[in-house]
Amino acid sequence: VQLVESGGGLVQAGGSLRLSCAASGRTFSSYDMAWFRQAPGKEREFVAAIRWNGGRTSYAESAKGRFTISRDNAQSTVYLQMNNLNPEDTAVYYCASDRRPYYTGNMRALRSDYDYWGQGTQVTVSS
Repeated sequence: VQLVESGGGLVQAGGSLRLSCAASGRTFSSYDMAWFRQAPGKEREFVAAIRWNGGRTSYAESAKGRFTISRDNAQSTVYLQMNNLNPEDTAVYYCASDRRPYYTGNMRALRSDYDYWGQGTQVTVSS
């Protein structure tokens, strides 16, 4: 399984970015997907997740109202639209694939719930 993120970069505070994560190697549409991020010196933290069929999403408090996760199962791609960015959003952003196919329980936010990870894409927000 391969996950490849793109779309990171340098943006001014208040700006927007759209991250993409292209998946290959297993049936993308069967698995919940998530975005995590890791700032320098900090633990990797949950940002957002989306159900395998796109029918449910969840967000960290820091992302609610500003970020939107979506997916295109035909393109095996998950997206993270980030608006109104601030310097605290500066981090490496990772996409991840859930361990279990066709999961129907509560949306999951633990790193251990996800078994495949991308290499990350850097997002830097200047003040």
